[in-house]
Amino acid sequence: MLTTLSYGLKYGLGKDKFIFENVRHMALRGADFNDTVIDSRYEEDSLKEKLGPDVTTDFYAAGCEFFRPSMDLKHSVVLGQDNLKKAREQIDAGENVIFLANHQSEADPQVVSCLFETVGKEMGELAAHVTYVAGHKVTTDALAVPFSMGRNLLCIHSKKHIDADPETKPAKSRQNVTAMNSMLKGLKEGGMAIWVAPSGGRDRRNVESGKIPIAPFDQKTVDMFRLMGNKSKVPTHFYPMAMVSYDLCPPPDFVEAGVGEQRNVRFTPIGIAICDEVPNVGGAEKRHLFTDKAEEECIAGYTDLLKGLKMDEYIPEEYSS
Repeated sequence: MLTTLSYGLKYGLGKDKFIFENVRHMALRGADFNDTVIDSRYEEDSLKEKLGPDVTTDFYAAGCEFFRPSMDLKHSVVLGQDNLKKAREQIDAGENVIFLANHQSEADPQVVSCLFETVGKEMGELAAHVTYVAGHKVTTDALAVPFSMGRNLLCIHSKKHIDADPETKPAKSRQNVTAMNSMLKGLKEGGMAIWVAPSGGRDRRNVESGKIPIAPFDQKTVDMFRLMGNKSKVPTHFYPMAMVSYDLCPPPDFVEAGVGEQRNVRFTPIGIAICDEVPNVGGAEKRHLFTDKAEEECIAGYTDLLKGLKMDEYIPEEYSS
């Protein structure tokens, strides 16, 4: 754990700060990670110089090991394992899978990994294969950087972040176009797994009631991923994914534009529900029905998780009706 924090100081600050040069980042698993598939980046002097003695470090594993001791895995829950198995089979067949998830904690990628591993080795391998759609904070916040170094990422600015600064809006918009093109390339190759939070951010606690509702799915975001799936000409499947991880690393009650937010990590059970696939059918005039269905499935899975984890106090009243 202290080693991972030291990576934050080294690669998140100062002269050795790690720069994410491309909108699509592939996880740094270490020069010696795989004897059968050679990562050509580790043959480049530039990466060797960047990482120095850490060139053999598996940053994916380091991130998981940092958060794992705070996860009460014995009392955690994974629902929809049949759907997860189906998604894995689709990916193995060269088709694409996009998980439309709610987002509760900075540790959500590690939550996915650690919980998928409890299902079986193959699911653990699937978790390592997933590409996460991420905002600017995960590549610029000092403490977030080492965890992001170990993840497959597509760096996309949220609409709120783009609109926050008119001067940088054109550059951020161009970066998003580049990210979309990179994602489309991956989808065309097939066998891609993507995790995205269509809300554009983490779920926030209602400070008055103490309930934690799921942040609404953004229609345009869902439309964009459906469009990319269709343009790829490769079968692309959509699974809502409900997540309960709020208590592990709670976000601030209100959205903060900058980086460097305060973190608190707590020992707690966590949960994931892989909901039924939502068929990618219907034209533009009915596109809202797809988004509504995906969000409804996510809410249903979220409610089931909270009940299974005995966290009923977090269930919003409107979910119980």
